[in-house]
Amino acid sequence: MKAFFIGGIERKTLAVLRQLSLDSEWEVYLLDTETQDRNLPNGIHRISADIDNDEEISGLLSDNCFDTVCNLNAYDISCVERDFRLFGGKIKQYLFISSTSVYDKHSQDYRITENTALTDRGSPKGLIDCEDFLLKKYHETGFPVTIARTGQIYDESGIPVSVSGNKGFYQVIRRMQQGKTVIIHGDGNAFLTLTSADDLATGLAGLMGNRHAIGEICNISGDEVLTWNRIYAGIGDALGVKPDIYHISSDYLARIGMFCGYDFAQSLLEDKAGSVIFDNTKLKRLVPQMTTNVPFSEGIRTAVDHIISHPEEYVEDPDFDRFCDTVTDALEETLTRLTISLYRQD
Repeated sequence: MKAFFIGGIERKTLAVLRQLSLDSEWEVYLLDTETQDRNLPNGIHRISADIDNDEEISGLLSDNCFDTVCNLNAYDISCVERDFRLFGGKIKQYLFISSTSVYDKHSQDYRITENTALTDRGSPKGLIDCEDFLLKKYHETGFPVTIARTGQIYDESGIPVSVSGNKGFYQVIRRMQQGKTVIIHGDGNAFLTLTSADDLATGLAGLMGNRHAIGEICNISGDEVLTWNRIYAGIGDALGVKPDIYHISSDYLARIGMFCGYDFAQSLLEDKAGSVIFDNTKLKRLVPQMTTNVPFSEGIRTAVDHIISHPEEYVEDPDFDRFCDTVTDALEETLTRLTISLYRQD
């Protein structure tokens, strides 16, 4: 079987490429003009072409019959419209990588299934439109789409943090190493479903070439559910430190962030608003081998070991560092002043 991936190298891509490269049933091609060969697992065929050049892609398709096409970078309706035009009637499956951020996290049921209401408040603009378009084409023309909604994925290129700056998670790691306070939204007891990149790859690989997955939407997630407090404790364990956690309300962070160049409103008031527990029953029915093979305690240690030994791959964020210090110091000062004032009143 032949698989054709469109998109850049990221944690989702590399993990599934590594897994497929070990499967003798799959011959895998990657279309990415910016990928460096050293990043690719052995046996992956790199193709340099312009996905927006219909003539060039049509020539590629005439030489290959792909069983599965997976577009990892389709975030707006024009991308899936183009893919339908290019691949309609020519492939056996189109795997669309969506996100669990499309779900309304304010749902009445704590379990998030594929039938949970959707909202574009907390998701990248256009994902829901893409899904609607592809499902419409499936019902109208039989376009063989499978939609995979991926959740919180982690490895050395990205670990789950509650509050971070515009340069990503690394400064939170640095603050833990330096014994500084790290901020968690709310009381830190909201739950989050975590999935290692390797376990994600098992789910995605199992959907590829799976005729029972055509026309289906699946949550791609593991079984491990932890609170934010426990996640930070796990990161601290991997670093060999005890994190100095400072809890701040999501509303407060969202309001302060507006004036400091941080858009916390979307992530904290929508995507991380409450407990996020995904139901993966459908995925396990379609992919029986899907399970949590990499527990967080093991996966985060592997990720942190890489981060510590390769600091040149990461970017420090002094602006976010100052933000954390300023906010926590101000809150402590306010608490002290309020306590003194109330004590004097008594």
